Amino acid sequence: MPHFVYILKCADQTLYVGSTTDLKKRLQQHNHAKAGAHYTKIRRPVILVYSEQFATLTEARAREAEIKRLTRAKKLELIFKRKNHVKISKF
Repeated sequence: MPHFVYILKCADQTLYVGSTTDLKKRLQQHNHAKAGAHYTKIRRPVILVYSEQFATLTEARAREAEIKRLTRAKKLELIFKRKNHVKISKF
């Protein structure tokens, strides 16, 4: 089962980093679920702007922690340098 690390752009222009095994379902939860990440729940809607896929949970969690330690500028650089990133609006 693949594991994903992702970055969301929130309505207030902040960035949220997370991990999951089902990217589509998790994005739906971030935007519509009553339960879930409080951070994104109060900053809806959110847009998927970046993701990476890993074979194991250990790899995904390590990468998630690595990305979370980056500055906003470095996260934006990562997003825009990625060849297959989702098109996003201006930050």
